[in-house]
Amino acid sequence: MKILIVDDEQLVRWFLERALARRGHDIVSVSNGAEAIDALAAADFDLMFTDLRMPEENGSTLIEKVSEITNGKSKKSPKIVVCSAYITSEMVENYQNGGIKVLRKPFKLEELEGILSE
Repeated sequence: MKILIVDDEQLVRWFLERALARRGHDIVSVSNGAEAIDALAAADFDLMFTDLRMPEENGSTLIEKVSEITNGKSKKSPKIVVCSAYITSEMVENYQNGGIKVLRKPFKLEELEGILSE
């Protein structure tokens, strides 16, 4: 599985990169939404983990742009997982209704594995 990790926190990117690579996934990691838009335009991804609060295109804006980027290029749209400490119950409900998974930071390896097995 090809996975895009989008988070401005280096430690979070490092953790996800190591955990996912050990499971045999192909990982691309970027530090903001603008870099993620470039990555999505250049390649197909099966899954995207994104933070919400980031510089240069926040996660909410990025999520809105994913279908625009992928549909405009006849690319497949990745499944999305929001990873954030700043997420309300209402946001969780809205994301889940839209088919987006949510991991609240800090999260445990078991929670990550649960997302991957769904």
